[in-house]
Amino acid sequence: MLKEQTASRSLVQCWDRAKAALEDCAALLELAQEEGGAGSAAEACAMAAKVEQQVEEMEFSRMLSGPNDSYGALVNINSGAGGTDSQDWAEMLLRMYIRWSERRDFKVQMLDRQPGEEAGIKSVTISVEGEFAFGYLRAEGGVHRLVRISPFDANARRHTAFASVSVFPDVEDEVDVEVKEDEIKIDVFRAGGAGGQHVNKTESAVRITHLPTGIVVQCQNERSQHKNKSQAMRVLKARIYEHEMKKREEEMEGIRAQRKAIEWGSQIRSYVLAPYRLVTDHRTDLKVGNVDAVLDGDLDRFIQAFLLATGEEGAS
Repeated sequence: MLKEQTASRSLVQCWDRAKAALEDCAALLELAQEEGGAGSAAEACAMAAKVEQQVEEMEFSRMLSGPNDSYGALVNINSGAGGTDSQDWAEMLLRMYIRWSERRDFKVQMLDRQPGEEAGIKSVTISVEGEFAFGYLRAEGGVHRLVRISPFDANARRHTAFASVSVFPDVEDEVDVEVKEDEIKIDVFRAGGAGGQHVNKTESAVRITHLPTGIVVQCQNERSQHKNKSQAMRVLKARIYEHEMKKREEEMEGIRAQRKAIEWGSQIRSYVLAPYRLVTDHRTDLKVGNVDAVLDGDLDRFIQAFLLATGEEGAS
């Protein structure tokens, strides 16, 4: 209730400021008409522009009013079609989301990382803690496609790689998700990859299978088996919660969501580095030519375009 109260108070304050500024703007325009002062008219125009920006920000904040939008986010990235290139692409996406989070002063924690055989990563799970982290990052869920001259091809040919991004609300401290002991299977094993002798020589990694849904999560990033189990349960609860929410939505709408393979024809966004340089979001048709900036975490334009588009669809 305190969170709702804070959010409501913030919205009312924004509205009051915009209303007061608009009244001041009208007074300046009236003064300019009476006295013929160019300075008052210019000041009124500048103030009107600020009011317009405030209204746009309030409109955008309305798009973050979903039941889970205020939560933190759990982001899972999996390499898809494309071999070593796709594993390298998955690591590039990981870097992109970490950089985006740093721009917003969000806290990122690595929960699980499965390294690729030659380069990159097979899969990774991170948590992103910050106000409306899930609300923003849910715009990134889907298949991402990369086209470039492969650094792993001796003949320097152009390759296409795919990776999928799944985003779940981090509901561990917010929603009570019951996980019964007899409904889960816990396996422990030795962690792979870099991490020191303790990590690699003790059975500290944990894999949890939720038998009713078939959801499997694992964590091997911590040195302690207890910590890895705790982190894995955190991810499991988030995925069970998301699973139940989707099931309810499907039942209400009478449809079944179609899962898309991590390959051709299913991407939400394409990042082309050769023969030209362009990032295209296929849901909003937004195109950005500065690919390096996007890969360095400049995602706000894509996120905002998607949230505004889905908000308009919901309103209609």
